[in-house]
Amino acid sequence: MRNRFRLFFLLILCSPFAKAQLIHEPTVEEQGLVKWISFNEALELNKKAPKPFLVDIYTDWCGWCKQMMRTTYSDPNLSSYINTWFYPVKFNAEGHDTIVYNGIKYINPGKEPRSTHQLAIKFLGDRISYPSTIFIGNNFLFQLNTSGYLDNRQIEPILVYSVENIFRTTAYEEFKTHFQKAFYDTSKIKEPEIKWYSFTEAQKLNKKQPRKFLIDIYTGWCNGCKVMNKTTFSNPLVRDYISKNYYLVDLNAETKDTLNYEGKTYFNSGTNGTPFHDLVMELSHRSISLPTLIVMDENMKTIDSLPFYLSPETLEPIVWFYGDNAYKTSKWEDYLKQFGEKKKEKEKEKEKKKKELK
Repeated sequence: MRNRFRLFFLLILCSPFAKAQLIHEPTVEEQGLVKWISFNEALELNKKAPKPFLVDIYTDWCGWCKQMMRTTYSDPNLSSYINTWFYPVKFNAEGHDTIVYNGIKYINPGKEPRSTHQLAIKFLGDRISYPSTIFIGNNFLFQLNTSGYLDNRQIEPILVYSVENIFRTTAYEEFKTHFQKAFYDTSKIKEPEIKWYSFTEAQKLNKKQPRKFLIDIYTGWCNGCKVMNKTTFSNPLVRDYISKNYYLVDLNAETKDTLNYEGKTYFNSGTNGTPFHDLVMELSHRSISLPTLIVMDENMKTIDSLPFYLSPETLEPIVWFYGDNAYKTSKWEDYLKQFGEKKKEKEKEKEKKKKELK
């Protein structure tokens, strides 16, 4: 009778139903809607299809780590964005996996229960806190560290900053300011609008009154484009100068319009293997990044193609460099240095006048 009971117990343990009961499957509350993978899995996948990494550094005892899973990482839209554009890594800072990161092996040599993994120390240094979120991109050359709980509003600009390569042109805190203004600022005080032209309108006007062109190439799904369109060109740093010296052209990269340029007719034919208009591919030399700003002279000859997001602070010296024809006589590096020095002098003069008025 005893042997029969043992046999019956073993059969239950070996059944699929019993395994389903014994093996714990993570719940939505525990990991949100993000499809988390291990560091080693992400590193292998990245060899075939490079993407930025989002690394959630947590511990089993961290309450705010669990809260972030229940809230931020349980948002359907946010989770879908992360799953699409990142390798999301859930990394236990007190785990004992051996990880080869960027050619170097990292382990957890500690024996005590709460010993810290060497890779967590590499990422966090002497500022170890949980949760911490690390954003890695550009073949491990770019890294942005954040500590503490992040809600949707806090994490959104970091996601866009990492995915859309905005780190190539702009400091994060600068971009975050403009991102919040573009998407969340409810202030009734708005900057005066700047005049935008279609490509065809600007061509017609240029025949009567020649000017240089700034052609903003964007798409409706590019978040960096939206921030740039809403906050950069209307900023007082550049708005008035652009209005006087350029035709500012908005060119949707996916437009279906028929456009003429230099005696040729361009369509969105779909034959270039992208959803982008043939003229956009021509202007960007078939290597487009979003957004891209094309600078043309008065004869509609391309002077420069500027890929990636540009803040008003970054764009300011650029529009003067080309608008004043300094590009014909000066190197960009020399001009930028002189521009910065002149700007500092003007700021000093303003401060001096303010003190005199007081």
